[in-house]
Amino acid sequence: MTSSRRWMFSSVRSRTGLSLDEGENPFRRRLFSSFRSDRRERSSEGEDGVEIDKRRSFSDGGLETNKGVFLPGEDQQDMGAMKRFSTLFTSFRGKVNKDRTSKEPDLPASTELSPVEEKAKEQRYASGQFFFEYLVVVRPKKTTDGIYEPQIIYQFPKKDGMVRFQREEEEKTLKALTLFCFPEGVNWAPLTEYPSETFSFVLTDVDGSRKNGYCRRLLPYGKGARLPEAYCIISNVACFGLFSKIFDEVEQRRKISMAMIYPFMQSLREAAFPAPGHTVNIKSFIPERGTEIISLTRPTDSWLEHVDFSTLFRCLSDEAVLKVFAAAVLERRIIFIAEELGTLSQVIHAVAVLLHPFIWQHTLISIVPEILIDVIMAPTPYLLGVQKRFADQVTDQTELLVVDLSEGRKETFIKCMGDEDTILPHKLKEEIKQALSAKNEKSSLEELNRVVPEAFLPFFIKTVGHFAKHIVRNGKDKRGEFHQTHFCKAIESKSTRRFVKKFVQTQMFDLFVQEMEQRPVSQDGTGFFDKKIAEYQRKMREKAKKH
Repeated sequence: MTSSRRWMFSSVRSRTGLSLDEGENPFRRRLFSSFRSDRRERSSEGEDGVEIDKRRSFSDGGLETNKGVFLPGEDQQDMGAMKRFSTLFTSFRGKVNKDRTSKEPDLPASTELSPVEEKAKEQRYASGQFFFEYLVVVRPKKTTDGIYEPQIIYQFPKKDGMVRFQREEEEKTLKALTLFCFPEGVNWAPLTEYPSETFSFVLTDVDGSRKNGYCRRLLPYGKGARLPEAYCIISNVACFGLFSKIFDEVEQRRKISMAMIYPFMQSLREAAFPAPGHTVNIKSFIPERGTEIISLTRPTDSWLEHVDFSTLFRCLSDEAVLKVFAAAVLERRIIFIAEELGTLSQVIHAVAVLLHPFIWQHTLISIVPEILIDVIMAPTPYLLGVQKRFADQVTDQTELLVVDLSEGRKETFIKCMGDEDTILPHKLKEEIKQALSAKNEKSSLEELNRVVPEAFLPFFIKTVGHFAKHIVRNGKDKRGEFHQTHFCKAIESKSTRRFVKKFVQTQMFDLFVQEMEQRPVSQDGTGFFDKKIAEYQRKMREKAKKH
């Protein structure tokens, strides 16, 4: 019998066995019991002097990692409070191969390919993944209490043949999806106008594995007042732009009939997800238009395919982005406020990508549902997206950065620590600003994907790019050992050294170094960051020769 992934409601259950008072919010109880137990753990660990492995899996956000940076899991017993809470909405365990082959539709039979064609096909579909696990349609429904509660009205494909506990686990997963599709809660009523919007979120499991949620909310085609619908796709793949195009096709078919969605999603599910830089063609039939070929192309740089920098720089000035970057790089608590769900998700994912090649190791919830708003009181680092209507609850907090992204705002930074402008070394900060000046309001997505990484990546090259020189191995096949003291002393600039001494204390740097220590010698210099460092050093040597 196959096992299902353990739903995180049980993992954050109070260890003291407190009973749930009548009318008490179960999410609130689990949240604070988790914080209390975490503080007890940290206290006991400190007294015993036990060295704690600081690894953390990426809590939310759905970023693809390159070959130079890995994403390990984490034992549940060592999981921090916010990590446990951020994984509250986890998906059930993927079925093992036997179950997967029995439940998923068979791939269409193909004719035999020549060796050259077979090799080309392997390169095109090197990712070895499918587009998505399932699509659900969520719509608010009126309850006996007179309120509108979001419920799933359509699911593709249907999961049949499950035993009882598997079915219960899936029901919990689907229930969680409704909260993210309609994070406003029950504040809904029939509407005559509603602009469609696209946003994303991530469900993270205790082992660090992630499932990406893509959502398109719209008002169904028709006349008179009606309720909005949310189309949600769950996938192991992080590629926001590509799924936005898929939603365009779904929306076109919904205008005709809900039944028109099925054949398109079936064709998509049978298609293998393309490798970076490649295209997959999907055949689709629509009445009055006939059979069409829909081309879906994956960006060449896979680590940028889930991000849209245009929203970030439309909402914030370059100076403001640098202030946010400074707080993020030291792993502080940051809350973004906006009314539009798409704005929140796109900005938070963009900020996380600015840290590349490092990965945000703490809680990241791009859109916080109303029922989980207490998460803002967590004492540990986070990146949170909160809708404008809940702004008053956010401003009661201290020691964090609160960023208002909404149009017509009085001020961008509602709350701050006060030192954000002095965190980054002045010279390097000015270099980032100068590099960002190459973009403008009319810059395309491709231009931004070139300019922005070229502005921020050199910052990490110049501050910590010498890390490899300070990883010492006592044998070819031995694990390396990072000499942090020598690493910091090797930095000539006092301001840069002051920053690096703070940065090396972050979990994102700690995890990066651990992976570099464990990396086989044969892979040294092969990662994305390694190559960029070598490229920079080569340019510096050429510049020195000219002078």
